[in-house]
Amino acid sequence: MTPSLTLLTFAPLAGALPILFLPARAKDAARTIALAAGLLTLALAAALFVRFDGTSGACQFVENRAWLGAGIHYHLGVDGISVVLVLLTAFIFPLALLSARTAVTERVKEFSVLMLVLETGILGVFVSLNLFLFYVFWEAMLIPMYFLIGMWGGPRRVYATLKFVLFTMAGSLLMLVGIFVLFVLQSGTGVPPSLDLAALERLAVAPGLQTWLFLAFGLAFAIKIPLLPFHTWLPDAHVEAPTAGSVVLAAVLLKMGAYGFLRFGLPLFPDAAARFLPALSALALAGILYGGLMALVQKDIKSLVAYSSVSHMGLIMLAAFSLSVEGLSGALLQMVNHGVSTGALFVCVGILYERAHARRVDAFGGVAKVMPVFAALFLVSVLSSMGLPGLNGFAGEILCFVGVFGASRGLGIASVATVVLSAAYLLWMFRRVMHGPVTRDEVRGFKDASARERLVLVPFILVMIWIGVAPRILLDKMEASVVVLTGKLKSRQVSATLTPTPAPAAQTEKPEAREP
Repeated sequence: MTPSLTLLTFAPLAGALPILFLPARAKDAARTIALAAGLLTLALAAALFVRFDGTSGACQFVENRAWLGAGIHYHLGVDGISVVLVLLTAFIFPLALLSARTAVTERVKEFSVLMLVLETGILGVFVSLNLFLFYVFWEAMLIPMYFLIGMWGGPRRVYATLKFVLFTMAGSLLMLVGIFVLFVLQSGTGVPPSLDLAALERLAVAPGLQTWLFLAFGLAFAIKIPLLPFHTWLPDAHVEAPTAGSVVLAAVLLKMGAYGFLRFGLPLFPDAAARFLPALSALALAGILYGGLMALVQKDIKSLVAYSSVSHMGLIMLAAFSLSVEGLSGALLQMVNHGVSTGALFVCVGILYERAHARRVDAFGGVAKVMPVFAALFLVSVLSSMGLPGLNGFAGEILCFVGVFGASRGLGIASVATVVLSAAYLLWMFRRVMHGPVTRDEVRGFKDASARERLVLVPFILVMIWIGVAPRILLDKMEASVVVLTGKLKSRQVSATLTPTPAPAAQTEKPEAREP
């Protein structure tokens, strides 16, 4: 059988190898090979998505081989939860590489290699079914992201890079400790230990220990999302990262934390999850409000989009924590939608920055008069992020709200603030930047979107329309796996944690007498 997932996961890394042997001056060759590797990966991911059987909730295209022994296997597979994230990752990277063609002009070879290594790391996270292998890919993606921000970032790139690494490493080390604890627990059961997901789901963990393990794993995932109060690394990383880095960071990396909760955090530690879900839901709601309010007062466009990610990821996690089919389906769909919409917004900010070398809202005005095509593409991206009916964000937000309302009416009403706040800060920013009189002479000299820039933005726009018109194409692929996941959670007594449990009925009959 063809190892489809191995070919898909390591196709970017295979493309990075020949780039290593190119001379530093061969910039165009490095860019071409990197883009070809990205497009090949996209083709493999699209073929995988088409072949995936959405009627089955089981993992498909499974590869399971002995690796390091002691329960550590090379175990890959995708279900409906991961296959859509694999497709999103493969879609984002070629566009991110193409967007950097004129923005990154120094050390192009190194930049191309790091981007492809990063893609392999992210894909590996989404296809790993062994917890140790998952951790290897989780950590592997940190190295290229560190160098991408540190070498091609803005003036405060060292500060942003160190903050990103320290936050991420703190959570990752705790998760590694949790993995070792699970391994030791299995060793004491008398059966051969295995860190495969299926074996870990059968492992009985005492409720008290579950609390500590859930905190260890949950902190790593919460930092990556990021949930409040672990979000402070994100705005700095976004603002200082190059455009391609910001696109990947917002579109894909943040989804790794949400995926970690769904794949490992909730299924492995159900009792602890039941206790912590109300608190996590409250943090998600706080993220919605805090991210939206902070975006309202930002003067830097890139920082505004970064805080909008905090708000939108808060809604995604609030829906996921509802543990309903509608909420989980909406959360997954909105992960894809947020990746597409926010990725396009960061590309638009990068285009403005290349012309003005500024990102402040007050540095622009009347841009639509000199860049009408760009203004139209930018507007669709803004409307998509707002959740306009007919574009991708609408269907995902509706399902998220249905899931949250079903779990808690109060949380559902409060979560609608996402729509109000996003409309306020996005429309305010767009009006100030794109409309009104041309207030600066530099703006008059702007050239409209080039052919390359249109080639980057148009695929984003087409996908926004495609998902907005036909969201069932994605929902049909994920629905069976979501039903399986919710069934597991309900069977392990994690359901209905957002609403109080009814008190037992009063006992009216005397208990039966028992013989000694």
